[in-house]
Amino acid sequence: MLVAVNWRLAGPEVAYIVNDSAAEVLLVGPEFAPLIESLLPEMPAVRRIVVLGEARGEWPGFEDWLADAPETDPKLPTAKEDVAIQLYTSGTTGHPKGVMLTNGNVLEAMKAAERGTYGDWAPGAESLVMCMPNFHVAGSNWGMFGLTVGATIHILREVDPARILAVIEREKITRALFVPAVILILVQHPKAKETDFSSLKTILYGAAPIPLDLLRIAMATFHCDFVQAYGLTETCGALTSLPPADHDPAGSPRMRSCGKPLTDVEVQIVDAAGQKLPTGDVGEIVVRAGVNMLGYWRRPEDTAKTIDAEGWLHTGDAGYLDADGYVYIHDRVKDMIVSGAENIYPAEVESALFGHPAIADVAVIGVPDDKWGEAVKAVVVLKPGADATESEIIAFAKQRIAAYKAPKTIDFADSLPRNASGKLLKRELRKPYWAGRDRQVN
Repeated sequence: MLVAVNWRLAGPEVAYIVNDSAAEVLLVGPEFAPLIESLLPEMPAVRRIVVLGEARGEWPGFEDWLADAPETDPKLPTAKEDVAIQLYTSGTTGHPKGVMLTNGNVLEAMKAAERGTYGDWAPGAESLVMCMPNFHVAGSNWGMFGLTVGATIHILREVDPARILAVIEREKITRALFVPAVILILVQHPKAKETDFSSLKTILYGAAPIPLDLLRIAMATFHCDFVQAYGLTETCGALTSLPPADHDPAGSPRMRSCGKPLTDVEVQIVDAAGQKLPTGDVGEIVVRAGVNMLGYWRRPEDTAKTIDAEGWLHTGDAGYLDADGYVYIHDRVKDMIVSGAENIYPAEVESALFGHPAIADVAVIGVPDDKWGEAVKAVVVLKPGADATESEIIAFAKQRIAAYKAPKTIDFADSLPRNASGKLLKRELRKPYWAGRDRQVN
């Protein structure tokens, strides 16, 4: 089983995932070796570390480690139910959960590329650029899509707009996967006006709808087809697809949808009691498909809350279906914030902030952001007589959690809105920031 660790995480978060997954072997980039050395006393299950480069003390380099392995195939038995990849997703409880994706899940997800969902790919004649994180299901799937059709895959370490543009032109890239925030960065880059995009056939995007104005600019810049996909880590990627024909630069109702369910994917909209709702009514989006995860690693109760007895996976997204079967996302049932395609749970950020000696109470919400879709904002109540600045609180958070999860802005308040039972009313907090918008996602 492969466990991908987000390299942007803070040390305590890395140690948590390694320990939670009971990982015994770590493959480590040389730039992260000092971090792993400092964390080793906290990760007792780890028995072997391999450096993706030159050897480091007792840690062998990757090439040497490979050379010491036998050349014969061990022919270990495998089954579709075996877990192939375990990806960690932030959770409402403050700790990330390991999503168990099986061989069967991955093989089912690959069928979308084979069926031409993301364009009519020519086996052996495609060239992909791969720059989205491999610790996300979209990034890892994109590479496997390429392998499925025999494409040449150009892997970049990170999102570097100048390098992406250069690779597209030099390597005659035919297919690319970007989130809308990256598309925005690319079209705004000075070199975009002089880059040759004539080889591009399709850009696949997801994690958020693409604003109409950005779509117009992107279509005029890249001169290729656009396909939107909607899915979750828990569904091994895409569940729905919005094809090029529905990407109208003049705007259309379907441009606000995330498309129709893929082949063999069932989608329903249900109320709080789990009852199916009629067309047009807003409720929770639930799905039943071969891509649904096996469950959360060592979390049977969380698994049971997410996948019901009939096999329906509850996405936590609120939406509706139109008469033609298109899926529209209206809001989130959960408090999750999506910023630049990263899923951020307020509970995790709030837990980090509560440790600040000046903070008496705190609530974290997502607010609209033109670049990232949403940005993390904390509303803070200080202790009587205490003082703390916005920059100080943000710096404190970054010591405890990954920088991208930390609040971008802080608002100070005398109190937070709560109901009679003390439950925080986050919808009331969010209202002023989302006023004038017809849906509560961006």
